[in-house]
Amino acid sequence: MSARDVEVRRSRRRRRTVSAYRDGGRTVVLIPASFSAAEEARWVERMLARLARGESRRPVGDEALQARAARLSERYLGGHARPQSVRWVSTMEKRWASCTPSDGTIRVSDRLQDVPTHVLDYVLLHELAHLLVAGHGPAFWRLVASYPRLERARGFLDGLAHATGMPPSAEPEGAPGQPDEG
Repeated sequence: MSARDVEVRRSRRRRRTVSAYRDGGRTVVLIPASFSAAEEARWVERMLARLARGESRRPVGDEALQARAARLSERYLGGHARPQSVRWVSTMEKRWASCTPSDGTIRVSDRLQDVPTHVLDYVLLHELAHLLVAGHGPAFWRLVASYPRLERARGFLDGLAHATGMPPSAEPEGAPGQPDEG
């Protein structure tokens, strides 16, 4: 980004706070009027880095989501789960994700776009496993059990469900911690 793409606005009302935002192709940095040229340069650099970090954490698109699912299938399911499409959807209100094994589609609620990576990976792996095993029986959970952060991700989703007013998920038959009937 060149210097002409950055606009610095000084304010006499600002005492200590610095903020920045993108405005089209331009970055606006708001600083106190009392800052020296060296402080201005230091803060502009710092705020540009902060904005870049935030933008790099933005949700992945459908293509990247599909590529992530392919990597998870390869790593945890021997590459056997091969979805035809994996995409974000905004219409899911009572589920985190779903799949249709007959056509190989996986849909993930866009409410999960900002969750930690290990949570999104668990949700994708869960749906990938459904492409191989219907239901939540012991065979399904044996496939999913190879994911090292399984319990942590499920706990996160339970907390998120509680915080957003979704019904709690029941422990399906054969889930970790449940007796194995099969």
